[in-house]
Amino acid sequence: MIALKPTKGHLLVAEPSIIGDVSFNRSVVLLADHSENGSVGFILNKILDFTLKDLIPELKGDFNVYNGGPVEQDNLYFIHKIPDLIPDSIEIANGIYWGGNFEVVMELISKDLIDDKQIKFFLGYSGWDANQLDEELNAHSWIITVNEDHKDLLEKPYSSFWKDKMLELGGEYMLWSNSPENPTYN
Repeated sequence: MIALKPTKGHLLVAEPSIIGDVSFNRSVVLLADHSENGSVGFILNKILDFTLKDLIPELKGDFNVYNGGPVEQDNLYFIHKIPDLIPDSIEIANGIYWGGNFEVVMELISKDLIDDKQIKFFLGYSGWDANQLDEELNAHSWIITVNEDHKDLLEKPYSSFWKDKMLELGGEYMLWSNSPENPTYN
């Protein structure tokens, strides 16, 4: 397998070796930005126990909220695939966009013009200082993969996402795909 460099739009798949890391155990992270100054991403498969309506009661739609990462967990972020409906969106890659005008998002939700296959909400984000992600990659904490799903990434089932990525990686990772989340429970 050719080692990829961290790139905006790629996925970081947690190595099985980071068992016990509360934030990143069995995580799949979309890199939303990467430069020499650092990296920003969102954990795609860690659903929280409440919905967007719990955070913003006046909203009509009931969207799941995900744990985007351990940084700024009191802030709401979103990624989507509908830049034509949400002004000021920033393209990450492959038809996936970050942010935009939140007032417009709230209006689209209230009019039932968007659904959870088009947008995903996060509390917090995953962030790395300059060279920190490279150090974690060198320590074999992450595997970088290309986002082959493109904008359909938002429709992936969160509960099996990490396992599916382990199966895609093949080889020794296939064994890890069926292991219990905490091997001491086995």
